[in-house]
Amino acid sequence: KMILRTLPALLLAAFSGAASAAAFQLMEQNASGLGTAYAGSAAVADNASTIFFNPAGMTQLGSGIQLSAGVTGVGPSYEYRNQAGVKSGGDAGGWAAVPNAYLSGQLTKDLFLGLGISAPFGLATEYDPNWAGRAYAIKSDIKTVNINPSVAYRVSDKVSLGFGLNYQSIEGELTRNPAGTLVTLKADDNSWGWNAGALFTLSPAMRVGLSYRSAIKHKLEGTINGASPVNADIKLPDTFILSVWQQVSDRWEAMGDLSYARWNSLKALNVRSSVSGALVTSETFNYENSWRFAWGAGYKATDKAKLKFGIAFDRTPVRDEYRSARVPDNNRLWLSLGGQWNAGSVGKFDLGYSYLYVIDPTISQGTLQGKYDASAHIVGVQYSVGF
Repeated sequence: KMILRTLPALLLAAFSGAASAAAFQLMEQNASGLGTAYAGSAAVADNASTIFFNPAGMTQLGSGIQLSAGVTGVGPSYEYRNQAGVKSGGDAGGWAAVPNAYLSGQLTKDLFLGLGISAPFGLATEYDPNWAGRAYAIKSDIKTVNINPSVAYRVSDKVSLGFGLNYQSIEGELTRNPAGTLVTLKADDNSWGWNAGALFTLSPAMRVGLSYRSAIKHKLEGTINGASPVNADIKLPDTFILSVWQQVSDRWEAMGDLSYARWNSLKALNVRSSVSGALVTSETFNYENSWRFAWGAGYKATDKAKLKFGIAFDRTPVRDEYRSARVPDNNRLWLSLGGQWNAGSVGKFDLGYSYLYVIDPTISQGTLQGKYDASAHIVGVQYSVGF
């Protein structure tokens, strides 16, 4: 029990994240998928990071031990300007690192075990202390670490199944200045969830993947201004993924992805006194369910080098009338490029880049009446090896 509490606490110090997918979800669970905008995420299964997207994919990795580790830099930009065009708050975005690591191994001909460490959700926005919206938000920092032991079983040459448990830690800090005094809310929790997947090999040149990650309920406990004990319940969304991968020719491969996240589980963050149970403060979300579509391709330029590109559309769960300064999110378009170098027994090296074109979010939150100039850059590196 001590290890389960201490290890995530240490990892949280390194796992920071700025939202890149809908709301404050993070897609960057590897760099090998970044170059294709994560198209085919539950069907590609070309390294151990399949543990996150579809654990059934471990059956495609071959014998022995498979290791994959990497880091992704996420750099969103959010600049607010009022209806007169006057900027305030500076750039609330900034660069953050999202590391990940995965390990899988074959126990028998058809049985595989794996372990993944990732950050499925994250948020990092911070405005100038005296900006126009300081009464609503100054700093918003959410970190998660997900420890994901998994198992996969090859039922037949055409069907594989996978299952995993998720021990997720969350830590958050929200600040604002409503009346000349800084108010700081800090809270954390550890909770359990699960994920499952199926992989169908329709032919040697085509795979279809289905995967599901459960919602996770967190019972946050913390303090306001380091003194008053408070608590709050939050339910992070479950996610469905349908993916297709196809080898089109000796050099070309194509992949597609459709995912659906049930963000309507997040209506509000109601913070209550741990002593009296009275409502202390509340953050309204009223999110809707969201979906994401991606298409990508890979081109084998040489026996060692592969080029990748992809495009995706990510629909936000944030409604215009409920958009807040903490999560000034909107629909976004992913434009991605990447490459892979296969060094044989030494391993594979992946590099990916995505530019996120975000439709400028409008905001109508109290005295905040205006819009944001928003965009993001994402770059990732990854190393994968079998031994």
